[in-house]
Amino acid sequence: MAKVELKQPIVQEISDAMNGAQSVVVVDYLGLTVAEDTELRKKLREAGVLYKVYKNTLVSRAIEGTDYESIKDVLEGPSAFAISADDATAPARILAEFAKKAPELEIKAGIVEGTYYDAEGMKAIASVPSREVLLSKLLGSLQSPVTNLARVLNQIAEKGGAADAEAAPAEEAPAAE
Repeated sequence: MAKVELKQPIVQEISDAMNGAQSVVVVDYLGLTVAEDTELRKKLREAGVLYKVYKNTLVSRAIEGTDYESIKDVLEGPSAFAISADDATAPARILAEFAKKAPELEIKAGIVEGTYYDAEGMKAIASVPSREVLLSKLLGSLQSPVTNLARVLNQIAEKGGAADAEAAPAEEAPAAE
């Protein structure tokens, strides 16, 4: 069997993984200990992110003619790929958070929803909260006025209209004199 035939399934695996992915982040993992790498893989797996080390030449072949072709420029040296099909910001967020504890991990670049970002751009993407956090903040913002109105109405109901009763004697007092 020729070498090309042996590598074709790997190229197809890379192509399949990246096809339809929300984001792909390329990192330099050189210098991570086995324990750190295991911890990083666990965190990424829990978030539903595929994390693999592929040869740069195979990745170059797999991304030829696709939206991911712009990452070819950073495919030098050891490269690992974090690929997410669901959450566009999860790989960048997890990798950036992990890089704070392990400075050897370096984000090279990435593609989020079809747009190429360099290392600085990926740091900005990493600061975007997850979809769930954004939705909960939105829900909290929408609920706040309704909750406050319900609280005020409840206080008025508990007083049994006492607010009106207090206002009435003040109006009658000048008339009594």
